[in-house]
Amino acid sequence: MLSTFKHKLILLLQLLLVITYIIFEELIWEGIAKPIYEAIHSLKILQKIELKLETVNPSAILFIFVVLLSIVEAFGIYAGMLFVSGQMILGLVLYISKIPIAAFTFWLFRVTEEKLMQFGWFKWTYDWIMKAIDWIKSSEIHQKTIAYLVQMKMYIKALKEKYFAGKSPFIEKMKQLYKRLKALLRK
Repeated sequence: MLSTFKHKLILLLQLLLVITYIIFEELIWEGIAKPIYEAIHSLKILQKIELKLETVNPSAILFIFVVLLSIVEAFGIYAGMLFVSGQMILGLVLYISKIPIAAFTFWLFRVTEEKLMQFGWFKWTYDWIMKAIDWIKSSEIHQKTIAYLVQMKMYIKALKEKYFAGKSPFIEKMKQLYKRLKALLRK
């Protein structure tokens, strides 16, 4: 009985980790942060900073990175506290406001990764996090959840094409209704 409870607890923990990872990876990173990261990376001023970072001491880079990462994490924790306390809009605004800082921090990491990896504890932590992510991605729960999400995306895409395609009767009716409402409101 204890073994069954332990097994279910481990499965629940794994499911929570998978859901959290999918939310951050698929929704937040792919949908919001990655486009911001790419925009940041393409800025000419940051390309100049990138060149200057090559000459900066690894300890100074580590300090800047840790400060930025701490700010991002503090914003995330505080946003979560706001969500839990019922202040959803303020929590959402705070969480969204941290995304550009997180994207900049990720850019800084990518640009200075070689220098940051000179610190043994930093490299160990990074390797441990990557192993944890690999473990999550290789889990059966993750793979089934991703397969389900792919099916849902295909279903939504099919619905979108059926009902919201260029010359869909549904869209044409909605446009006509909008035009009638607009004409009525002008009178």
